[in-house]
Amino acid sequence: MQMAIKREERRPFAPLTRRHSMKSKKVLTVLLLLLAAIFPASMTLAQNQADAGNSGKVVVANRASGTISVIDTHTDELLGTYDLPAGENDPEPMYVVFTRTGNRVFVGDRANDQVVVFRARDFSVETVIPAGEGVFHMWADAGATQLWVSNDVDNTMTVINPATLAVEATVDLPADLVAMGGKPHDVILSPQGDYAYVTMLGFAGDHDYLVQYDTHTFSEMNRAPVGKDPHVSLTFHNEFIYVPAQNSDLVSVFNRHTLDLVDEIVAPGAHGAGMPLHGQVFYTTNLTGGGTDGLITIDLRTNTILGATDTPYAVPHNIALTPAADKLYVTHSGGTSDKVTVYEIGADDLPVLVGEVTVEFNPFGLSYVP
Repeated sequence: MQMAIKREERRPFAPLTRRHSMKSKKVLTVLLLLLAAIFPASMTLAQNQADAGNSGKVVVANRASGTISVIDTHTDELLGTYDLPAGENDPEPMYVVFTRTGNRVFVGDRANDQVVVFRARDFSVETVIPAGEGVFHMWADAGATQLWVSNDVDNTMTVINPATLAVEATVDLPADLVAMGGKPHDVILSPQGDYAYVTMLGFAGDHDYLVQYDTHTFSEMNRAPVGKDPHVSLTFHNEFIYVPAQNSDLVSVFNRHTLDLVDEIVAPGAHGAGMPLHGQVFYTTNLTGGGTDGLITIDLRTNTILGATDTPYAVPHNIALTPAADKLYVTHSGGTSDKVTVYEIGADDLPVLVGEVTVEFNPFGLSYVP
């Protein structure tokens, strides 16, 4: 049929006979039928691709229930709840880390001094990995070469290989800081995985500490005093590291190579940290505000607050973002709390409350899982 059309195009001035007219109508009819068949299929494919792009999950650690909850980020419905394996003590899930290597979800179990490894495809338990005493925050680098686990009772960091699931090292925190009462708390790795940054809290006085480690030698590189009860976040977009400090109402900005102080941003109750990998905004929770201005948005280009969003429940704690940074999830922690609130993010980067999900008790850490 295509050749017939081309022949007609070569003789544009030929008189159109009835035979030619009938042939043209047949060709047109066939083309219309083909288009009718193709367009619905194309639209269906596009819709399926769009749905696939929105079909991720958020996994929530329910600290007081010994479970994880899985939320569909497209529908914001609860897909399932899964038990951590029984241990010597009742499981106490703390924080969640996903790695594409092995398609695994790591959940720290504080009560049993271990990390539970779930298969992301069905949330069955693959294995458990021993860690130090007092498992708290965890983080893996983008390349999933190392997973660092903070142990705040024995004052160490457990370093796990996410591919082999072997413990590569147990890193002691600086002896002088431990002697001053310091304990490891939050942790994050640089985008290339060359450095780990650990916050330490529990010191007398006005400051806690941020400590930088070389992930190849596990030696301390730099340290800096920070505000009280510090957490930590960073983005691939710039060369800084951000330290929200709840008890100092402050977010401190440091050069992440040298830990030189660059800027300070006043932010009440700044605690949980969420930042798109390549984004220009930083979201932090106001843990102590009772829900008023519970979610604070900071512009990373100017280090100024863009705005604040109320949360419907108190104790907004930790944050997870979708990869497109168009949705944001917040856990509301506490012994009998069971809520995760959901926000959409528009062109102005400010979250707008759109719903909530009931999970189990004391939702704590959470992470996006594709």
